[in-house]
Amino acid sequence: MLTLTSLEINAWIAGLLWPLTRILGLIASAPLFGHASVPNQVKLILGVLLALIIAPTIPAVPAVDPMSYAGLLILVQEMLVGAAMGFSMRLVFAAVEYAGELASSTMGFGFASFFDPTTQGRSAAISQFLSMVATMAFLAVNAHLVLLAALSESFVSLPISATPLSLAAPLELARLGSRIFSAGLQISLPIIAALLITNVALGILTRAAPQLNIFSIAFPITLGVGMLTLSVSLPYLNTPIQNLFNEGIEAGRRIPRAAAQRVPPAVPPAVAPQRPAPAAAAAQ
Repeated sequence: MLTLTSLEINAWIAGLLWPLTRILGLIASAPLFGHASVPNQVKLILGVLLALIIAPTIPAVPAVDPMSYAGLLILVQEMLVGAAMGFSMRLVFAAVEYAGELASSTMGFGFASFFDPTTQGRSAAISQFLSMVATMAFLAVNAHLVLLAALSESFVSLPISATPLSLAAPLELARLGSRIFSAGLQISLPIIAALLITNVALGILTRAAPQLNIFSIAFPITLGVGMLTLSVSLPYLNTPIQNLFNEGIEAGRRIPRAAAQRVPPAVPPAVAPQRPAPAAAAAQ
C-alpha cells in the first residue's frame, strides 16, 4: 500500500507551484503571451504545460511548506521574477509604440487614435501599425521561443530559494526603460527628418507666395510625405527591431542573475589595539 507523508506531498506541490508561478508571471506580462485577446484559460494551460516540462529539470526546491509564511514569500518572489522578465520584453514594444506616437504627431495624424486592449488606453494609428509589425517580427525571428529558453535558464541562474532577492534587479529594468525614448526616436527619425524638410519647404513657399492658403495644402502634403517615408523605410526597420529584441532578451537574462546577487554581510571595521597610556611623569 502506497503511503505518503505530508512532507512528501508538500514537496511535490512546491516543486510544481513555484516554477508555475514564475512562468505565469512571465506569461502575464510578456507581449504576445499576455495579450488581452488571449483567453485566460489558454494562458493557464500554457503555463501548466511549461511547468510540467521545466519542473523536473530545475534544482531542488527548498523544503518549505507552501502555505507557510516562508512559502508565500517564495511565491511572491517567483511572481516578481517572472513578471520582470516579461516586462523587459514589453519595454521593447513600448519603444516601437513610442516611435509610432512620434511619427503620428509629426505627420498631423495624432487625431486618428484607436483603443489599445494591451494598455487599456488610446494609441495612434501609426503606433498600432508599428506594434503589429513588431509582433510579426517577434514571431518571425522566433523571439518568443528564445524568451521561453531564457525563462528556463533563469531557474539555473536564480534557483528557487527563500533568500530575499537583491535590489540590483530593478536597476536592470530601469536601464532598459531608458532605451524607450532613444530607440523610439531612432526608429521614427526618417519620418521626422522628411517632415522637417517638408515643413521648411512649406514655410519658404508661404513666404514666397503669401496669398497661398497654406492650411488647405499643408495637411495633405505632410500626411502624404509621412506615409511615403514610412513605406520606404519600413523594410529597413528589420535590423533595429531585431537589435531591440536582443536587448530585451539579454536584459531578461540579466534580471535573474542580478536578483541572485547576495549582499555580503557588513564587516565591522577593525579596531586598532589601544596602547597603554604612558605613565605620568613623576611629580617634581
